[in-house]
Amino acid sequence: MDIDPSKILIRYNVQKEKAQSPEELAAEMFPKAEPARSICAAIFDGEEDDVIEGLEKAIEGGADPIKLIDDVLMVGMKITTDLYDQGVIFLPNVMMSADAMLEGIEFCKEQGGSAPKPKGKVVCHVAEGDVHDIGKTIVAALLRAAGYEVVDLGRDCPVDEVIAAVKKESPMMLTGTALMTTTMYAFKEVNDRLLESGLKIPFQCGGGAVNQDFVVQYELGVYGEEAADAPKMADAIVAGKGLAQLKETFHKH
Repeated sequence: MDIDPSKILIRYNVQKEKAQSPEELAAEMFPKAEPARSICAAIFDGEEDDVIEGLEKAIEGGADPIKLIDDVLMVGMKITTDLYDQGVIFLPNVMMSADAMLEGIEFCKEQGGSAPKPKGKVVCHVAEGDVHDIGKTIVAALLRAAGYEVVDLGRDCPVDEVIAAVKKESPMMLTGTALMTTTMYAFKEVNDRLLESGLKIPFQCGGGAVNQDFVVQYELGVYGEEAADAPKMADAIVAGKGLAQLKETFHKH
């Protein structure tokens, strides 16, 4: 029986499609036009100097410095966070990109004299007695990258200071992180003090020591399994979702 060799080669093609690198995936998402493309690439690479150089070219070409924040810088940052959400890149990449984007925002503000209004304000802190602040730092960076104003209370933050900051700043959300089981119980005290003061705001809690079973024990708590959940929760609040809906969305079991 005569067999067409070309059909065999097509049917049993042993050449596998080459896996794309994170850089190649990102490049497909960058804007086509320059200098926006170069600026987004610099944000993805975390190259602060290249971001500023690209912004200077854009402004020299007639671009509005303030519009560049939303139209270019936030676009570039979203590419990074989207790839992080997909598991393509990791937190250090996000942190570097966020730093580069924030440098770009400051530059644009200096050139334009003002900045777009933040989408909302969030207070972040590390539980009293806990000095491990990498989780809080990541949460704060992701929130800023998503367009939120962050009031960072730092690590080992006394409950009194947390309550005072919420009263002063009137945030849309409070976040807390804890690495040690001995410190996470401060979250329950924060919750109770907020309720006593009539401050019923979502209290997003996470960190190495924290799990959902613990967070559901107090009324205002919403468990954040990953740092990236914080800006997603903030976006949900902006979209009009209340505490019950946040729990329904973010609690996994």
